[in-house]
Amino acid sequence: MGQQRLPGAAVSRPADPARELYERLKAHEGRAAVTGGVGKDPVNPAMIRHWCEAMGDTNPAYQGPDAIAPPTMLQAWTLGGLSGRRESAGRSAAWQQLLGLLDREGYTSVVATDCEQEYLRPLRPGDRITFDTLIESVSELKHTKLGPGYFITTRTDIRAVGGELVGTHRFRILKYAPGARRPGAEQPADEGPGASGGSPARRPRPVVNRDNAGFWAGVAERRLLVQRCTDCGRLRFPWLPGCNDCGSDAWDTVEAGGTGSVYSYVVMHHPPFPAFDPPYAVGLIELAEGVRIVAGVTGVAPGDVRIGMPVELDFTSFEEDLTLPVFRAVTATAPPAEEKTAG
Repeated sequence: MGQQRLPGAAVSRPADPARELYERLKAHEGRAAVTGGVGKDPVNPAMIRHWCEAMGDTNPAYQGPDAIAPPTMLQAWTLGGLSGRRESAGRSAAWQQLLGLLDREGYTSVVATDCEQEYLRPLRPGDRITFDTLIESVSELKHTKLGPGYFITTRTDIRAVGGELVGTHRFRILKYAPGARRPGAEQPADEGPGASGGSPARRPRPVVNRDNAGFWAGVAERRLLVQRCTDCGRLRFPWLPGCNDCGSDAWDTVEAGGTGSVYSYVVMHHPPFPAFDPPYAVGLIELAEGVRIVAGVTGVAPGDVRIGMPVELDFTSFEEDLTLPVFRAVTATAPPAEEKTAG
């Protein structure tokens, strides 16, 4: 006999675990992640100098008796370094509970996605900072190529002694379940070996926009073009809509000669990524013209790459429609170019 329901009677609905989890995560919004944070060191010229050298930033505002700290160093003054923070302030119980809840539900991996900074006044040598961090928002469940997960945004307010707010740093992470996919979703042909009948994965394409289209047009012709400000003559790379030195938006290009050296590098072993075959070396190459570019380093085993190693520009075509600049190591035993091409 069929079950009857009287008019106006409540209907029992099955629980939605995903919605319940989201509501539990949202309950952490507005709670403190760090309270009473104190910068390990006052703003100081040595750290400013190291930062500017690493970034290749020669702005005179960061030098001399009236120097200010580069605004983008804002987060650096809050970090605890390898030894951690000396003061008692640390991650709050609310932050640990939030991450623990996600871990227990299978969202065990984390990747930083982006940050936003707001500068209210410049920091100067001698300033001592304090900071507090708030759990600002937790997104609904998102499905990404890494796996399903939740974006968590924290906001750190940085203050000078006396409580003056000098800047805000928002940091966003994705806490995700590695390898999991939306039920019923098919694996795209370019997301792994063996996909689509075993065809090789396609290499990711660079993002081409109106600011860098000229650079990629040059690469297609196997030319490495560097922007030059036509007002002050400063070369710049990567391509930008305006000059960092004088602010002019007038520019032309010069073609790089192709010689340079390894300024810094990393050898990638993990994680494996479709269309890449680890280990491989990625270098920050300082060109003879003085600008730096990130590119693959070839010609030697990845483990043999060294800082200061001389390199030469080369171009590699990975598929019919993708050519990328790479830099080939110049070794002491390599024969001169004219001998290599002799018949």
